Amino acid sequence: MLLKKLQPKTIDYKFVMMFCFSLFFTSIVSAQEIIPDVVAEKPAETHSGGKLKIDGIIATVGDYIVLDSDIDKGFLEITSQGGSIKDITRCQMLGKLLEDKLYAHQAIQDSIIVSDAEVRSMMEERLNYMIQQVGNIDKVVAYYKKSSVEEFKTYFADILKEQKLASEMRDKIVKDVEITPEEVRNFFKKIPKDELPTFGAEMEVAQIVAEPKVSKEDKQKVIDRLNAIRKDVLEGSSFATKAVLYSQDPGSAPNGGYYKMTRKTPFVKEFKDVAFSLQEGEISQPFETSFGFHIIMVDKIKGQEVELRHILIAPVVSESALKDAKERLANVRAKIMNKEISFADAARAESDEKETRANGGTLVNPNTQDTRFELTKMDPTLYGQVSNLKDDEISQPLLNTDDRGKKTYKLITVTNRIDEHTADYAKDYTKIKELALKEKQINAIAKWFDAKIKDTYIKIIGEYRDCSFANNWLKK
Repeated sequence: MLLKKLQPKTIDYKFVMMFCFSLFFTSIVSAQEIIPDVVAEKPAETHSGGKLKIDGIIATVGDYIVLDSDIDKGFLEITSQGGSIKDITRCQMLGKLLEDKLYAHQAIQDSIIVSDAEVRSMMEERLNYMIQQVGNIDKVVAYYKKSSVEEFKTYFADILKEQKLASEMRDKIVKDVEITPEEVRNFFKKIPKDELPTFGAEMEVAQIVAEPKVSKEDKQKVIDRLNAIRKDVLEGSSFATKAVLYSQDPGSAPNGGYYKMTRKTPFVKEFKDVAFSLQEGEISQPFETSFGFHIIMVDKIKGQEVELRHILIAPVVSESALKDAKERLANVRAKIMNKEISFADAARAESDEKETRANGGTLVNPNTQDTRFELTKMDPTLYGQVSNLKDDEISQPLLNTDDRGKKTYKLITVTNRIDEHTADYAKDYTKIKELALKEKQINAIAKWFDAKIKDTYIKIIGEYRDCSFANNWLKK
């Protein structure tokens, strides 16, 4: 839950604004995916005298420029995503654009490289989104006032590359920022008691999962299908196109199966083992993970980083296998209800979910890495499954289908309930640590901006020189 009134004295408002803007603009302003039918209402300071302005350069940051129309596109993007522009001025919008340009400019100075493969992958995803919104590629091209699809793609590729450079630069600034327990304690102590944040009602949940058993014959069908795809690619077909058509991984299929990863990237071990055993251009044999069967093709190896594409296909689960899984959980539930075994011990002995089995089935919130789930932010499906459960009550076997279409059955129970409360250092340490770390990251970015603005060529033109910017863009 967001802070009630928390605005510690050490956090400069300008950098809080920057983080808030990032929520709106990540993958939005830099990419400028405009939806033509949405009209953004301009703030009062739009144009002095009410005269129509001719679009032109209004600012320069290093090798990058900002056009007056970029501000209008920024407002339009926020509105198209359902956000409010009521309290955002043109000066603030320009300030955010200047930040993005400085990030991208400095990324180049720091030799951060964005590959053509990454840009192509982003291009496919963004184009698919825009076409879904407006109908076809010709309308997108017309909106951007380009003469052809090719001209638009060249223009758009430059925008996407700039966006990625900015993102990589932001990540580089904060990636090594860490917080100690003592810093967390000091952060909490300096918050006035009447400004302590309020955390909403939460619960801790545990589950036991039964995966339907897949027959050897069904597994072989998938292996044969992947081998056929592999053969087509070796004979000249596009791996990326095959991934879009056939992969069941929703996170990468729209991007042609593309991932960039290191050995520290949180992928399952079997996937990483295969990925880092391949040479550039090599395609793996089909292999199995808990998600199904995969083939991988490595596009590029850069030191400890690998750019790859993969195709995931999961075997079809038969109705009889689903029935068997449901019956198995019904028997486990009966043993728990009869006090023959505790829920936690049953999870350790019977659950097929490796991620939760060792913890007695306790779920970890993927957003916070804590075991608590705030009710107002809980996944709607999970909330629907647990909201009516009483203390220590165990659900009947529930059919669960994940975003890849994989079906399992599960038992679920609520192990702890936490009412809405004012922040408590001992009970809410994880959340307080997260807030303290965010403050430290904001301060690191503030220090970075102060230094880089001094060392970078920056020019702001015309009426925008009268803006009261959060950062010292005018170098006064």
